[in-house]
Amino acid sequence: MHSHDMQPYEVVKSYGAEELDDAELLAVFIRTGTKELNALTIANRILDSFPERNLLGLCHIPWKELMKMPGIGEVKAIRLKCLAELARRISKTEAKEGLDFHTPETIWQYYKESMRHEEREQVILVMLDQKCRLISDAVLSIGTIRESIVSPRELFLMLLREKTVQFILVHNHPSGDSAPSKADLEITKRIQMLGAMMELPLLDHIIIGDKTYCSLRESGYLSA
Repeated sequence: MHSHDMQPYEVVKSYGAEELDDAELLAVFIRTGTKELNALTIANRILDSFPERNLLGLCHIPWKELMKMPGIGEVKAIRLKCLAELARRISKTEAKEGLDFHTPETIWQYYKESMRHEEREQVILVMLDQKCRLISDAVLSIGTIRESIVSPRELFLMLLREKTVQFILVHNHPSGDSAPSKADLEITKRIQMLGAMMELPLLDHIIIGDKTYCSLRESGYLSA
């Protein structure tokens, strides 16, 4: 355990970056404070402004909101947002390595942080090979699901272009409730039927809420 009198840079040199707490890590990227507040105090104030006082708050706060905090100007706000995005991408890449697309819960774990706080519905097409390994994914569109998947033609062109063998749909409910709507079920049945005709099976449709998810396959809405 390092001394609280040590500066973050000294801690990293002597003990490693893993010894820094969240505020100290933020302070490294904030770098300088003001006459009244040092970088560590500013970092603590940023964390205190998040509901659960953890670094995930950086992923969801707009950079212009960060600028309202004392000691955070435009450059620092953008730097912190880039830090959050870098961390998100590293985390997603790491999760992807061991992701089992046979399992709805792990798919939810993979997509939930990037989708559950979206203010509008976002539909993602997940394209898989024969062994359920990820080929690629793509945001189909943003809006309600009824508006988003109005062109099955475009969806299937994308599947064919990526040499997809099977696929999954993932979308969020900004309300936080993961229960499927009537429109969700109608669109899913339509896409499943068209996929079966083209020998491109829809394996599942996963709806992401705030802290929950609904797999239409597991829930019996999507027939085998």
